[in-house]
Amino acid sequence: MQHVQRWWALAIALFALDWITKQGVEANLYYGQEIPLLPFLDLTLRYNTGAAFSFLAGAGGWQRWFFSIIALAVVVGISWRLAKIGRSNRLEALSLTLIMAGAIGNLYDRLVYGHVVDFIQVHWQSTWYFPAFNVADSAITIGVVLMLVEGLFSKHPKGTTHED
Repeated sequence: MQHVQRWWALAIALFALDWITKQGVEANLYYGQEIPLLPFLDLTLRYNTGAAFSFLAGAGGWQRWFFSIIALAVVVGISWRLAKIGRSNRLEALSLTLIMAGAIGNLYDRLVYGHVVDFIQVHWQSTWYFPAFNVADSAITIGVVLMLVEGLFSKHPKGTTHED
């Protein structure tokens, strides 16, 4: 079980990084403020009551609990999976840990604030803006990409699975 503890330690460290960055942005920016960092990147403060790309953001409040239950289920499911593969398949375990860390970070926001704090704004000049996101969202995205890479490029003998 020590291998699971290592993955959880990484998830907690990523959650801490997410929390610290969100606290810093909330303490130093007002809602909607944009601070240019690069020609295509701004620091901003936005709140998202929905899911990715503000999906269901205006749904009236029930979505907060819906997405919180989903996040809890993801954390439990990933913890179970890490116990099975945490030592034998490091790439899958890393991808799941990143997804779990992001889910925990955004779950914390939903439960404590009722919305997710976003602060990274990518754009092209003043014509195209990607929805604002945060460290937790980045961890989830990187985790999903790693999972796809692992699924596409890992070699498993025909007729077998990659489970322990």
